[in-house]
Amino acid sequence: MRAAKLDRGKAFSTLFKLLGAGVVAGVLVAFIALPGVGSAGLTARDAANNFEDMDSNLKTTPPSEKTVMYDANGKQIATFFDKYRESVRLDQVAPIMRQAMVDIEDSRFYKHGALDLKGTIRALASNVESEQTQGGSTLTQQYVKNLLVDQATTQEEYKEVTAPTVGRKLRELRYALDIEQHMTKDQILEGYLNVAYFSAGAYGIQAAAKRYFSVPASKVTLGQAALLAGITQNPTLYDPIRNPKEARKRRDIVLYRMAQLGDISKQRADAEAAKPIQLNRTDPVGGCESSKAPYFCEYVKYDMLDILSNGKYWSMTPKEQQNVVNKLNRGGYTIRTTLDMKAQNAVDRALRSHVAPAGNRVGAEAMVEPGTGRIKAIGLSKRFGAGKGRTTINLPADSHHGGGTGVSAGSTFKTFTLAAALDEGIPVSTTINSPQTTTVGGFQPCKYTGTINGTKYKNQMAGGGTWTLHNAGDSEAGDFNLKTATWHSVNTFYAQLEKRVGVCDAVDMAKAFGMKRGNGEEIAPVPSQVLGSNDIDMVHLAAAYAGFGARGKYCEPLSVTQVIDSDGKQLKLPKQDCHQAVDQAVADKVDSILSGVLTKGTAAGRGIGRPAAGKTGTCEEFTCAVFAGFTPNMAAATAYWDYRGPWQYKVYGVYGADTPGAMWQQSMQDALAGKPAPGFSTPSRDFGDTTRVPQVKGMKLAAAKAKITGSDLRVQVASGSVDSDQPKGTVVSTSPDAGSEVPPGTTVILYISNGKKKGGGGNGHGNDGGGDEGFPGWPPGN
Repeated sequence: MRAAKLDRGKAFSTLFKLLGAGVVAGVLVAFIALPGVGSAGLTARDAANNFEDMDSNLKTTPPSEKTVMYDANGKQIATFFDKYRESVRLDQVAPIMRQAMVDIEDSRFYKHGALDLKGTIRALASNVESEQTQGGSTLTQQYVKNLLVDQATTQEEYKEVTAPTVGRKLRELRYALDIEQHMTKDQILEGYLNVAYFSAGAYGIQAAAKRYFSVPASKVTLGQAALLAGITQNPTLYDPIRNPKEARKRRDIVLYRMAQLGDISKQRADAEAAKPIQLNRTDPVGGCESSKAPYFCEYVKYDMLDILSNGKYWSMTPKEQQNVVNKLNRGGYTIRTTLDMKAQNAVDRALRSHVAPAGNRVGAEAMVEPGTGRIKAIGLSKRFGAGKGRTTINLPADSHHGGGTGVSAGSTFKTFTLAAALDEGIPVSTTINSPQTTTVGGFQPCKYTGTINGTKYKNQMAGGGTWTLHNAGDSEAGDFNLKTATWHSVNTFYAQLEKRVGVCDAVDMAKAFGMKRGNGEEIAPVPSQVLGSNDIDMVHLAAAYAGFGARGKYCEPLSVTQVIDSDGKQLKLPKQDCHQAVDQAVADKVDSILSGVLTKGTAAGRGIGRPAAGKTGTCEEFTCAVFAGFTPNMAAATAYWDYRGPWQYKVYGVYGADTPGAMWQQSMQDALAGKPAPGFSTPSRDFGDTTRVPQVKGMKLAAAKAKITGSDLRVQVASGSVDSDQPKGTVVSTSPDAGSEVPPGTTVILYISNGKKKGGGGNGHGNDGGGDEGFPGWPPGN
């Protein structure tokens, strides 16, 4: 009796569900077949009219796509994505993969329109007798849903397009109807295969095939196709990595559905179902952490964010900035860059040869091509990434490229004051007495916008006053000219030279070569700027020195040469600033003087086997050490400091020629190996230069005269002779001494031996010694 009641209850329930299914199907039919009869028909027409009035314009191509970055030779160096996808054409998908997807998702796909009424009613009827629901959506509807999800950029938009509401389903159907009218079935299937989510971070069939099997979609086999086709119904449940048992069950359902439809034999389905799931995974990696040039990659990333925001990225709100980041990650851009992997590898080897990657002290370097501003390499001794011993701060770069605020420039900044002095006509032979310690007063302030020691200025006068400073402990004191003071990096000389040039003019020269502070502010016009009191980054310092290598033509740092969007169109890039910062002859003279730093000055011994020039820099109280140098075809700047804080953790005893110089020397030699070795141009005009008195001690008179006159000097032989144990008629000494810097045309007196042994003669040597520089306080004292 009880069983009979249960049967009757089940029958009534079934009848009720069937009636409900019929009503739903009828409503759907009413939406499609517009005409109706009587008052009931009027309701159907109203619903249909509302349906017809819905927006039907849905962007169908392309879905979000990964962005790929390439080096100067066209080799991939990084990808950016939040959805790993590689779109492919339908003919690039294995036929068995296409068949498996259609068979399991929508076997009548090529026979129906946007709404499969037969399939919908069948699904509704099937659901009557089972707790397992059968979907009634067509592939076209699923394509629409996936597109809407893909195009959602905020959490609110995502909730809206996935809400379990009738309105959402009707909207999807309206879009599907429109798509069926202007796209072929093959185009729809291609779109679906490219937009569908296959779990494990793989979007689209190409990404999925590579993700699980490390093959392209064109090489997928039957078993693999069945597994992939089964995932899309429930990507979380059927993830073959996390849920292999459920994924296998679903794979087998797909196989037997294909056999049921006659697309494969029952025997073939049995054979494939007997096999376990075999994955050959390729985990998707993106962002700069996976790049072989991560710090260069970071620099490009921020340049791209600026390009995609029309130069407004740093003035945007965090939400607006995130939208730009999403645009980069999803836009499918092709980015061509200036990276030279040979130079990058040379930089990485040099940095990590001289600085322990896991330590707190860091070596940073950037390489820039003279005449173009193209950044060839950016490196740091520390590995890039999160975790112990690593960093995600782009320390060689400025704050707008993922870096910090930079490090002190040290005496590398003397070069700009030297250029300003030459440009203003101050002769190279200008001699200034430069004691160990000096006080220079009367510096004039300059108009400035920025911050100095916490005080903000806006087009106001800043700097000026009196400044007391000293030379480095191993530096010299005495009389120096522009050449010798540069070679030996004499601080007290350059403080006095800056007074003659004018701080404002010296700063303007630095700005003409693109110099700015690492935080993006202008160079602070305080007297101590000549010794590098402004914190700067290595990329811009290298670009500035590249300007001297290019005979005064400065080009701002450039990392991106071309950007192509997913439609194949080139984006308009910002115009690069390239200008003649100083007269060619002035730049040539700077090059000539800085060449001596590597042969006679503070960086003696740091030559690279080809014409080169450079300048050392040691920061105040050993907070850091810097070196910048160049050839006519490459420039590089290096720095060494403790990244935890240079003032708290100092690098005692390290000068610019030491670790920074060694890193520069090794990297430049390796980067330029096998490349032409052009020389610097000879200055086209006289800069009141000096010449060095040659060493002629021990030479016979005729040979000594020839050598001296060959150095643009005059010769006079002293009357009488000198008692000496040297052979009679040979030179004992000169006045001025050998090695002395004197103006061209200076008369050199030769003292000749009489051959009588009365004790040694004069040594005839000048002093070629020298040290590096110290760094006075910031700001200047009053």
